[in-house]
Amino acid sequence: MEISVLNIQGKDTGRKVTLADEVFGIEPNDHAIYLDVKRYMAAQRQGTAKSKERSEMSYSTRKLIRQKGSGGARRGDRKSGVLRGGGRMFGPQPRDYSIKLNQKVKALARRSALSYKVKEDAIVVVEDFTFDTPKTKSFVELMKALGAEGKRVLLVLPESNVNVYLSARNVERAKVAIAKDVNTYGVMEAGVLVVSEKAVEEIEKTLKN
Repeated sequence: MEISVLNIQGKDTGRKVTLADEVFGIEPNDHAIYLDVKRYMAAQRQGTAKSKERSEMSYSTRKLIRQKGSGGARRGDRKSGVLRGGGRMFGPQPRDYSIKLNQKVKALARRSALSYKVKEDAIVVVEDFTFDTPKTKSFVELMKALGAEGKRVLLVLPESNVNVYLSARNVERAKVAIAKDVNTYGVMEAGVLVVSEKAVEEIEKTLKN
């Protein structure tokens, strides 16, 4: 599939890039997308929640009341979970939420997400560019020229560009990523995928079988 390359003024440069069918034109696999998004979101969780159990409390070990006859719950020392300030029963403990997913499934999910964007006509290819200085106004004008103003945008660059990143940082609903770090969640979340010419090559190089 061929798609026109636009300049930063939003005008057609007359050049076209060919999007590889094995990356941008496959039949999307919804289940692979679901698994990869689930893996990504699980990886965002810190898993550091922690409460003290009975054995970790620093109180006297004296049994406060007799075992029977009080009419209340059986309890031993001050560490008991039935008392205020006692250890918490079955509380959260540090854990790892990460989910393992095979590389082939992750690649299939990314190809599926990119194919969805092509089907939805939600992908724009722009010529390679940079900003001389970090300036939010420059980024906003670029998005306006490309018809992506006010939309949730993911700008994909071939490599890290500090000036572009800083220019986009204060723009609501806009994110910048480099081609090798593009993930399924980011692509699916974006309303418009803006990709630079060289970034298309990098994405295809990463995801081609």
